[in-house]
Amino acid sequence: MNELIHTLTQTWGPTSYEEGIRGVITRELNSLHMDCRVDALGNLIYCIPAPGKPKLLLSAHMDQIGIIVTHVDKNGFLRFGAVGGLDPYKVLGHRFVFANGTLGVAAVESKEHKTLEHLTLDKLFLDIGAASKDDALLHVAVGDFAVYAGDCVQVGNRVTSAALDDRIGCYVLIEALKAAAGEELNYETYAMFSVQEEIGIKGAKVGAWGVQPDLAIALDVTGWGDAPESYVLDIGLGKGPAIKVKDAGMVATPAVRDLLIQTAKEHGIPFQLEVLQGGTTDAAAIQTNASGVPTGVISIPDRYVHSASEMVDLGDVEGCIKLLVAVLLK
Repeated sequence: MNELIHTLTQTWGPTSYEEGIRGVITRELNSLHMDCRVDALGNLIYCIPAPGKPKLLLSAHMDQIGIIVTHVDKNGFLRFGAVGGLDPYKVLGHRFVFANGTLGVAAVESKEHKTLEHLTLDKLFLDIGAASKDDALLHVAVGDFAVYAGDCVQVGNRVTSAALDDRIGCYVLIEALKAAAGEELNYETYAMFSVQEEIGIKGAKVGAWGVQPDLAIALDVTGWGDAPESYVLDIGLGKGPAIKVKDAGMVATPAVRDLLIQTAKEHGIPFQLEVLQGGTTDAAAIQTNASGVPTGVISIPDRYVHSASEMVDLGDVEGCIKLLVAVLLK
């Protein structure tokens, strides 16, 4: 099991509470002695100076989806809402953990058992083992956030865990920066570990404005089309990084897309082309920053996105690192 991937996925950090994961990344990159700052929204931004050269912005988001307590009933059960895109069918039966370590299991109202085809989040509740409302309030309160609980496990050459969206993108960016350390780069390179992606790519909007890049590449996960009765999507695990053509929020700048394709071919890196019908990434915010930024995306295929047990292939992850490093040195 890769220790850094394990640490990144197991660090508590829902949207707007990314300080824990920011600390992990800072400690991991301290030895590179790069210029570093944290902006007012919480984005962690590194810079490898190259005065006079174009600015390249790389972005991966730190936050993970979660839930927020909206009500505590007289018996100590919690009602909750979504922080980010949550499918109630993926939530049911799973455990969640709060910042203070309190655990709860998501259950459904008994009367709804026979009508699960109409399941919505308002039919679910969280059971933290409390005997009463007063008991529950000793541990949690309205407005508290929680995230999926569960270990990060290697299965063959694959890893399954919550929060691989987008901690695995953070891992790719960290490892690429290590690999490029000390090399002469053709860009003044900014590496942004962004906040609040899951509630509307807000961190990337602020961070891109602060950098004013000439070129950008986002790193995020994408969907899958290789499981039984799956989505119609020409993406599979173990087939290499996915180079985005389009998603629901943006069309990748053709010149940047072609740069990534050409670089992958030059270095013999297997790749896939991504056409995603739903969802988007930091790239959509960066591309429309100021007067516009040519922007592309390198995606890591990820089964069961926004669940407690997402899954990525380590070969795809290594391919993403190689591709990103090759672009930095190109």
